[in-house]
Amino acid sequence: MNNQSKKFFIYTRKSTDDKEHQVRSISDQLSELHELAKKEQLEIVDVFVEKQTAKIPGRPVFNEMMSRMEKGEASGILAWHPDRLARNSVDGGKIIYLVDTGVIMEMKFPTFWFDPTPQGKFMLSIAFSQSKYYVDNLSENIKRGHRNKLKDGIWPRNAPLGYLNDKVNKVIIPDPERSPYILKAFEAYVNGKHTLRQIKELVTELGFRSQKEQVLSISNIHNILRNPIYCGLLRYGGEIHEGKHKPIITKKLFDSVQEVMNRKSKPKGKGLKEYIYRGFFRCGECGCFITTETQKGHNYLRCTKRKNPCEQKYVREEIITSQIKEEIKKVSLPLDWANWMIEENRKDQSSENQSSEIFSQKIQNEISLLDSKIEKLMNAYLENALSLEEYREPKSALVGSKQLLKEKLLAFEKKSHNRFELTEKFLKTNITNVELANEGIPEKILREFKKVGSNFEIKDRTLFFEPRGAWKTLLDSGFGGGNSLVSALRADPILHSETLFEKLRRRGDSNSRSLSRLLFSRQVH
Repeated sequence: MNNQSKKFFIYTRKSTDDKEHQVRSISDQLSELHELAKKEQLEIVDVFVEKQTAKIPGRPVFNEMMSRMEKGEASGILAWHPDRLARNSVDGGKIIYLVDTGVIMEMKFPTFWFDPTPQGKFMLSIAFSQSKYYVDNLSENIKRGHRNKLKDGIWPRNAPLGYLNDKVNKVIIPDPERSPYILKAFEAYVNGKHTLRQIKELVTELGFRSQKEQVLSISNIHNILRNPIYCGLLRYGGEIHEGKHKPIITKKLFDSVQEVMNRKSKPKGKGLKEYIYRGFFRCGECGCFITTETQKGHNYLRCTKRKNPCEQKYVREEIITSQIKEEIKKVSLPLDWANWMIEENRKDQSSENQSSEIFSQKIQNEISLLDSKIEKLMNAYLENALSLEEYREPKSALVGSKQLLKEKLLAFEKKSHNRFELTEKFLKTNITNVELANEGIPEKILREFKKVGSNFEIKDRTLFFEPRGAWKTLLDSGFGGGNSLVSALRADPILHSETLFEKLRRRGDSNSRSLSRLLFSRQVH
């Protein structure tokens, strides 16, 4: 054998797929390979060390060695075992081809015999095939384990950002440090006023970081807002599964965010001076937005007049603030009325339990029906009656519907317990509205005013709006704080209280709905 045939490359590899008790470390491999080279009197041209799996082609270090082998820098390879060289058919086939063409004249292994003869190449092919079988079988076992976990509603991989791996119970749990930022990102984006970059800047400023304490990129934020895992669903392999982990957001919020992303909403312009009422009112004459500007130290509200000619004049900001205070006072109640209504509300609460149980059972039956449909769909797929695409789409729809029903049931159960508390809170809030109007700062007054109504307009230096929800019910009843009878009661409660109380009682008693339903016939926002 000539000197050229004694020139060898050493190749070592260790990947995360390997088990410590099955494969020696790279240092151990190098130690034994150098000892073998010394024993066989081999000239080592270069040593190649790779830390990458061999289950797919494209290893850069391996490819470099093959390229230098084809250039004639060496004619032999020294490795721990054939599975260090290849665990896929492409790389294994290339080695055998180079042996066939004489580019690789020798290969030596401490644990495997090889000779460039038909028998040797046959045994090498078997070794490569066994290596590939090991990888394929390992991959299939992993996939099978993932499918079983998904079937049980368990996320099979490392927890995504916002969750942590519970190593004891083998589930993911909300990260108490980062999950609030996830919720904030969804809540901020759903209004359609922010870009992904603005959401990223917002949560970054609040302190949101990755597990490695790195600032998130815009693509990270996009992936978070698109990931249904945060609403309790698992998307894996293009298929939606029902998860058993605790959601960070509701399915309704997630769906709303997807609608906003699909519409590609444009944010409002930047660089505008902050005014309390900017963008809040519309002109009662032409319908354009009311803007605010500062003149001689005072803020003035005016119509932008962008559509049609408009004759509306400026109005001072403090005048509108004063009018808002008066409107808030109109939805206040006398203390004795509120106390009586609170007492009646508590009576209604005790008679509500039975109807709640009936509704809950109805939702449970609908969920059971969806479970049955999902099971039938899966059986049809397993029996090859449906293709993978025909199975995935309807299953995702059914799982989504089930999640919405579960949230509806949870919301109803919460509402059934909280509706009466909400009514009591509303009544107590009403009685303090006058105090807020008298003493509150404009920002807080506006916040309360937004709850009272909608379609806020200014015309002839006067504000107009449409009361909504419980506030409209209160005003329509004639018992609002601005009603003349209420004013009379406050002026002379002995003379007027009986008439008003009887009128209010008759209104409540003649209605078959409970007091809370009367007040909250439309949802309060």
